[in-house]
Amino acid sequence: MVVNHLVWLILDSCRYDSFLAASTPNFDRLGQVELRYSYASWTAPSHLAFLMGLTPHRSPAGRFASEVYADEFAQWGRRLGVETRFEDFVPELSLPCKLRKLGYATLARVSLPVLNPRTLLSRYFDDYRLMERYDQFAAMVEELEFGSQPMFVLLNLGETHYPYLLEDAPRLAGLHGAARGAQAPGFFVAEEMERMRLAQIRAVERVDRLFAGLLAKAPAQTHFIVCADHGELFGEDGFFGHGPVMHPKVFEVPFLEGRCSDIV
Repeated sequence: MVVNHLVWLILDSCRYDSFLAASTPNFDRLGQVELRYSYASWTAPSHLAFLMGLTPHRSPAGRFASEVYADEFAQWGRRLGVETRFEDFVPELSLPCKLRKLGYATLARVSLPVLNPRTLLSRYFDDYRLMERYDQFAAMVEELEFGSQPMFVLLNLGETHYPYLLEDAPRLAGLHGAARGAQAPGFFVAEEMERMRLAQIRAVERVDRLFAGLLAKAPAQTHFIVCADHGELFGEDGFFGHGPVMHPKVFEVPFLEGRCSDIV
């Protein structure tokens, strides 16, 4: 049985409709993007769900949550090329822990300080690093090398997070403006909201162009997951951003997956 490499790309804050509006010829090679829903409205808890082995869900009606979770854990067997079930994840309930037991090297590169290596999210990773800037997917691709040992690679991409690669955007300092003494700008006007919405779409397109290099590097037995951790608001109902917000657009995320060997 061939064990697959696993690469999980998380486009931070990327709205589902932003992904749809972008030109993504390289992501499209993996398969059809679908609408799914995040388990949380901001980065840290969403990534915790990911690292428990839970991808964004479909919000199925008429089913018990326990059934949905069991089905989700069973999907890892298909993705990895090994037999797996929910019981294999306990008691840790950790995807990187499970993969290390299977002989995987575990590597993570993250773009946002809220995911820094001193948080509990870094547990069970052999190599976990916060990038120097939020927009360094190109550097992640350049350094990544595959060997004979199966790899689990988690890449949190900040290009689609505020300020969406805009050099002159008003800055929300610190952890999304929460740092002591940080002074946020006045609330964004409609024109600024629209400018940032369009910038996020362009950021998706930049990430897609860089993804071509990762596809070229990845061995045939590499399974990719591409999704967002949550969405973003650009003025809808008076909101901007994500986090302490209860709005459908914050929970709508793109999801697609596929294996290199299946790409034509």
